[in-house]
Amino acid sequence: MRITPVTAAASLLGLFLGTVPTAAQADPDPNLTITQVTLDRTSVAVSGLNTYPINVTVKGGYRSSVPDDTIVLNVILKRTGGTGGRGDIVSADLKLTGGTFANGTWTGRLNVASTANGTFKVTGVMTGPYGGPDPGTPFDPTPYAGQTITVKGTNQPKITAAVNPRIVPFGKPYTITWAVTNTATGKPYGTRIPIGLGVDTPCAEGGSPMYKTGTNGVITKAYTANDAGALNCAHLYTDPYYIVGQWLFPARPTVIAAVPSKASAKVGTIVPVNGSVANMIGSCPIQLQRLYGRTQWRTVSSGTVRQSGRFTLNAQPSYRGLIPYRAYFPACQPYVAAVSKTFTIRGF
Repeated sequence: MRITPVTAAASLLGLFLGTVPTAAQADPDPNLTITQVTLDRTSVAVSGLNTYPINVTVKGGYRSSVPDDTIVLNVILKRTGGTGGRGDIVSADLKLTGGTFANGTWTGRLNVASTANGTFKVTGVMTGPYGGPDPGTPFDPTPYAGQTITVKGTNQPKITAAVNPRIVPFGKPYTITWAVTNTATGKPYGTRIPIGLGVDTPCAEGGSPMYKTGTNGVITKAYTANDAGALNCAHLYTDPYYIVGQWLFPARPTVIAAVPSKASAKVGTIVPVNGSVANMIGSCPIQLQRLYGRTQWRTVSSGTVRQSGRFTLNAQPSYRGLIPYRAYFPACQPYVAAVSKTFTIRGF
C-alpha cells in the first residue's frame, strides 16, 4: 500500500516515538517461553554517532516439532525516563549458543545509541529477525519485566531536510538536501555518514537504500514526480534499529475554487457554496469567510473536503447588497494554505 498523508498519521506516530513495528493486533509467539534476560551493564555513556555494545543473554525455550536453527530472538527495552529521541531500543539478533531450542541460551549484543539518552527497562523478548518478514514482525514481544539501564547520551545526531522547490508542483521532480548535525554543537561530525534514504514503504517498515553524506554531513538526492505523493524519509542505523530518523511529505500547492449556488438570495436564506480542491484525496478542513469592512475576513461556515476533493459550505446573506465571500483552506499536510477567488452574493 502506498503511504500517503491520509494513511500515514497513525503509523508515523509510532515512528516518531521510536516504537517497535509489530503487526496490528498481534499476540506473543505461543511457542516462546522466557525464564531469564541478563544485560552485562546497567549504565553506559555514548556520544555522537557511536554505539555502545552491551552483552545480552536470554534463557528460555522455543517449542516446535521441527526446530528451526535459523530462529533468533530480540530483546526489547522501553523508555522509562529521559529525553532522547528513541522511545525504545532493541537488541541485535540473538543466536542459540547453548542447550537446545526447548531449553537453551541465546546470546548477542544490544547496540546502544546516543539518542537512547535516559533510562530503559527490559519489557519483552520476541522471535526475530527484527522487522521481518515483510510486512513486519509477525508477533508481539513475550512480556518480561527485566533489568533497567541508564544511558548518558551526548552529542546526539539530528537530521534536517530542505526540499527544493519548497512547494513541489504536481508532475514535477524535486530534490531534498538532508543534513546530519551534532545537536550539541550545531555542526557536522566531519565524516562521511551512512544514511538510509527511502520513499514510501521502507519509511515505515525499514530497508531504505543506503547512501553516504559528504564530510559536511550533507547529501542531496533527486526524486521523481511520483515520489512527492508518498512519504520521504532519512534514517541513521545501528544493528538492527535506527538511531534517528526524519520523515516528511513534500509540501504541495493548493488550488481551490468555490462558486455559490445562487448569485442572489433573500436576507437570512442559506445559500450552498460548492467548491473543489485540485488533486486532493483525503479529509481536510475548509472554511467559508466573509469580508467585514475593507480588510477583515471572518469565518462564517466550516466543513470538510470530501474524498473526491469537493466540498459544500453555507453562506447566509445578513444584509441587502453585495456581500464578498471566499473559501479558505488552512494548511493541511502536505497542502499549503490557500484561498479561492473572491465572489459575491447579493442580499435582498
